Amino acid sequence: MTAGGALALVSVLFRLYLGAVFVVAGYGKILEPFDFALSVATYQILPLSLINLFAILLPWLELFTGVFLIVGFWTKENAFLVSMMMVMFTVALGIALSKGLQINCGCFASGEAAVEISYRTLLRDITWLAMGLFVWKCDDGRFGVDRFLGRHRHA
Repeated sequence: MTAGGALALVSVLFRLYLGAVFVVAGYGKILEPFDFALSVATYQILPLSLINLFAILLPWLELFTGVFLIVGFWTKENAFLVSMMMVMFTVALGIALSKGLQINCGCFASGEAAVEISYRTLLRDITWLAMGLFVWKCDDGRFGVDRFLGRHRHA
């Protein structure tokens, strides 16, 4: 296997993993928009006037981005979106941790899936950011819908 082939294979694994994470995260928030809005509010970052809009739009963006990553559609663009969302989540976690807030992450669904933020959560998000950037940089489109749309870059 060539180096390009190995990078493409690792990229596909990261792409599928991140896609699944974002589908699960988005779906759970879509089912519980009120609970997600409360989670967003507890970070004390957004103005109250934007919380509901954010809590309604972000889960759908996560869901579609995740699905598109899984099937390999507009892979680079969606990997970039995932990476930018991970930057946003990482910054929000960092701010909340620096304020000493003891809040639930809001990363997936509330209830049983709720996890109190910690430096471990921050490390997880940084890891997911690195995976997203890897996919953005290294995925060449050969294992997904992009290949059939002529968006495949030859390695």
